[in-house]
Amino acid sequence: MMSKDFIVAIELGSSKMTGIAGKKNLDGSIQVLACVKEDSTSCIRKGVVYNIDKTAQCLTTIVNKLQKQLKTTITQVYVGVGGQSIRSIRNVITKEQSVETPVTQDMVIELMDANRNMKYPDQEILDAAVQEYKVDSQYQLEPVGIPCTRIEGNFLNILQRKAFYKNLNSCFEAANITVAEMYLAPLALADSVLTETERRSGCVLVDLGADTTTVSVYSKNILRHLAVIPLGSNNITKDIASLQMEESDAERMKLKYGSAYTDNNEIDNNLKYSIDNERQVEARKFIEIVEGRLEEIVANVWCQVPEEYADKLLGGIILTGGGSNMTNIEKAFQNYTHVDKIRIAKFVTQTITSNINEINAHDGMMNTVLGLMAKGDINCAGDEYDPNGDLFAGQRVSTLDGATEQRRPRQPNEIPAGVVRTADEIRRAEQEARIKKEAEERAAREKAEEEAREAARIKKENSFWNKAGRWLKKAATEIVKEEE
Repeated sequence: MMSKDFIVAIELGSSKMTGIAGKKNLDGSIQVLACVKEDSTSCIRKGVVYNIDKTAQCLTTIVNKLQKQLKTTITQVYVGVGGQSIRSIRNVITKEQSVETPVTQDMVIELMDANRNMKYPDQEILDAAVQEYKVDSQYQLEPVGIPCTRIEGNFLNILQRKAFYKNLNSCFEAANITVAEMYLAPLALADSVLTETERRSGCVLVDLGADTTTVSVYSKNILRHLAVIPLGSNNITKDIASLQMEESDAERMKLKYGSAYTDNNEIDNNLKYSIDNERQVEARKFIEIVEGRLEEIVANVWCQVPEEYADKLLGGIILTGGGSNMTNIEKAFQNYTHVDKIRIAKFVTQTITSNINEINAHDGMMNTVLGLMAKGDINCAGDEYDPNGDLFAGQRVSTLDGATEQRRPRQPNEIPAGVVRTADEIRRAEQEARIKKEAEERAAREKAEEEAREAARIKKENSFWNKAGRWLKKAATEIVKEEE
């Protein structure tokens, strides 16, 4: 019997779908218990789901294999959201006040809600990072309690195409897999590979993937820009394949001979690289193809760095992902960006123990999924696994401290940074909001009806005939008294 207390995280990559299970120890370290990979090239393109059925099958396979290794059912999983079309856009929400009044927490929540309710054509707001608040003419991170007549909230909204977001949710529903939490993969990665000094002093995190390259810019511990470039190491492979060879041969040559930078004086014009036993390619031509595509990727990365931060990157550039393993990758970035401080994040900052080769390789390829697992705080373990029974038989949800409740639907102002609400959570939140609104409307109607009845009663009492009737009744009473 394996551990009954573990967290499961799944990363949907363009070339591989990865699932891992790990146990958090009391000292803060994480022990990885199981790791499974499945080829995802037939269902995921540039980091997004385009074939829901095949992705669901792939997810089911991963969960099933993990359960067999763990000998325990999996009740839910943590998922990373990334890939093509994710981008950030700045937004400003302003609130004017007629008289100078101290900023309250309710005012701040009102600004956050107004920002979250912004509508972008065909785009879904995945997360909203607070940049700062402008209180009159002063910028503040914590505005509550400061008197002002005008408060301005500056936000960085992170968007994704609604179709991609819908597909991601649909494939988990089709696979009948419960999502414990969705996280923005680039933010989970940043939290696991960047140091506090780098985030505070200003840095650029570059995740060099197979089909995409993700760029995250930080300054003063705040995410300032996020973008996903639809270029990755597979583009280099395809360019090499243009030299009349299969992509499998091109990938092998890239891994064996590829270099992000080669000094021109060191290139032997007579040297040739072997494609197979019969064919060869000129070294110079091969080098030019690899460097040409690499330079395009680096140029696109540097274009994503906002001008106001480009000369303030005291933390430098941090490279990670499979593409960061290419020889001389630091030199290629230094030559183009003129940033001398380049670091390759081969592994996460958390203490990880495991006897699994993929985890211990420390090649940057597992950093995102490890970062997702580190975010987990709900136990994903269920009952003992029966390989002949239902895949999710006996599901239960329990937190690591023993509680047995699922998270209630959260309002936009309650969502932690980096967390993406699932479609189910949005539906439950909308249902709660609808019930609350209906109750408020019903209470308002009842109050209005009561006020109308009271107004009618008062009007009736004050009418001419009512007053005349009361006067006649009073007069008659007095006459009777006099006769007695």
